[in-house]
Amino acid sequence: MRLLFAALSLLLTFSLYGQDYQTVKDLNKKAEKQYEAAQSHINAGQNAAAIEVLDKLLRKEPAFIDGYLMQADLHLRQRAFAKAETGFETALQLDSTYAPLAYYLLAQAEFEQQKYEEARAHLQAYFATGKAAQKRIAEARQLMRSAEFAAKAIQNPVPFDPRPLPSAINTERPEYLPSMAANGSILVYTTRTTPRNEDIFISQWQDTTWGPGQPLEALNTAFNDSSPSLSADGRAMAFTRNDRNGNFDLYYARQENGTWQDPERLPAPVNTAGFESQPALSADGNLLLFVSDRQGGYGRLDLWATRRNPDGSWREPQNLGDMINTPLNEQAPFFHPDGQSLYFMSKGHPGMGQYDLFLARLKPDGSWERPQNLGYPINTSNNEGALIVSLDGKTAYFDTDQLGPTARTQEMGNADLYTFELYADARPQPATYVEATVRDAATKRPLQAQLEFVRLSTRKTHQQGTADERGQFLVVLPLGEDYALNVRKEGYLFHSENFDLREAQAIDEPYTLIIELRPVPETGISVETPSEPVVLRNVFFASGSAELKQESIPELDRLRGFMEDNPDRGIIINGHTDNVGEEADNLALSEARAKAVRDYLASHGINPIRLGYKGYGESRPIATNETPEGRALNRRTEFEIVK
Repeated sequence: MRLLFAALSLLLTFSLYGQDYQTVKDLNKKAEKQYEAAQSHINAGQNAAAIEVLDKLLRKEPAFIDGYLMQADLHLRQRAFAKAETGFETALQLDSTYAPLAYYLLAQAEFEQQKYEEARAHLQAYFATGKAAQKRIAEARQLMRSAEFAAKAIQNPVPFDPRPLPSAINTERPEYLPSMAANGSILVYTTRTTPRNEDIFISQWQDTTWGPGQPLEALNTAFNDSSPSLSADGRAMAFTRNDRNGNFDLYYARQENGTWQDPERLPAPVNTAGFESQPALSADGNLLLFVSDRQGGYGRLDLWATRRNPDGSWREPQNLGDMINTPLNEQAPFFHPDGQSLYFMSKGHPGMGQYDLFLARLKPDGSWERPQNLGYPINTSNNEGALIVSLDGKTAYFDTDQLGPTARTQEMGNADLYTFELYADARPQPATYVEATVRDAATKRPLQAQLEFVRLSTRKTHQQGTADERGQFLVVLPLGEDYALNVRKEGYLFHSENFDLREAQAIDEPYTLIIELRPVPETGISVETPSEPVVLRNVFFASGSAELKQESIPELDRLRGFMEDNPDRGIIINGHTDNVGEEADNLALSEARAKAVRDYLASHGINPIRLGYKGYGESRPIATNETPEGRALNRRTEFEIVK
């Protein structure tokens, strides 16, 4: 709502003869001084005083068209939309050709009052004048698209039943910009503790509700600390700090042994001399989205992204492009752990007015689908705040100052945190998580083992890392894929797990594991007394066949790597089946499958002398054969160390 008097003065097109209104040139000296006084108030930022002067002037000079235009523009700026509408309509009634820009400004006032059809009509009239500047035409077309969208959205509301978070979180102070760990146990958010200071607060889930929000003292400073974004495991955080130089920059902090370490300011090229804020970490922690006004964008505030290199450094940030960013502002990105759903705030896409919430989905080729407005009444004519979505995609959390009590100081604001069930079309792909502890099988001592999750359909790494000092890790798995997990540590036998989520529509409970690694045996093993077997849970065969599936290659290569790292070792590969079918057939199939694994290793550089194989058929079940799940466990390939 910028003041547009300079633009208006350039559009004065009136006749000197027969006009039945007054311009500045037609005023008497006294009225002219009043008009100049109003202009002086405007220059001093005293808009209310200017409006009062113009009220008096227009009572004496009711045909003063410049006065109506000036006053209407002031009302528009102060969001007094009904008064702005009346003023612009009066000016246009005096002369519809005097200031064509008045049609556009009138449409703005009508749009803000949800008079969408009237706004569209006056925008069409504005285009018809043929006197709109090119930049203004682009803005007017955007307003036209928003008016068309808003009219339909109000007629087709989406489900929306927001509920405030408890008073342990929402206080008389503003709370906004939330973030949550993947398991839903930790909530962090920004609180304005004084009119000029922001701090990061944290709350822990306690059985059935959120515990009291507490300032995160380890990270808060005397400066503004805000917009936290938690990693999926809750043990790392990106956030914004406004330092002593007045710069808004991005910082990163990690926990060790449950204690937050000193944060680091992210170096160039992530931070610049400009504005960087509102970070959003991906579930694996390797993608960082943020808001910046740096050069190379499409608007004043754009969404940018940077990826972490294997050495921990960050790459040159890339703009998310003009499918996401507009000539206006985009803010508050949230990239769901499904790895494809981006939620954000925008003023530039068609919407209900001010900041609306949008969803854009990442396509397989790396481009973005056109953003989807989340609809009315999630979005309204007011500003909607930052939104995050739970791992299963069903629950959203956001901040707003439109739903709660208004008895807050205007200086502090009154935003609170709310939650609601997100309707189906706006949900991301559901995801679950694996939370595990790795420890020594004998001593139970936690192990900082290396882990790797692989998407078996592509044989590409989904996520890799190291368990923390407590031997713990948490990794998010979007549904719709088949995943292999490999856990390894020098001196230990590796461990594998399989998570087949290809057909899963929802996961009621996450995966919680205790993974015990056994040391590579040094003595006391032989063909007669082999080591305990290691199950290869990600070796797969075609049904009823010994043909290895391509999904088996990552696991087989892991076993090959173990043999290369332990060149003096020999193993025997064992095949097992369930009890479906003839016993003799099962015995032959199990031996053929064990041989197929042995042949793969031999063909990839492992000396066949070090490789034995044997089939046991259905003779050594490890689970019941009475259920599908039990039979699946019994159909297995494993190896034992014999040398």
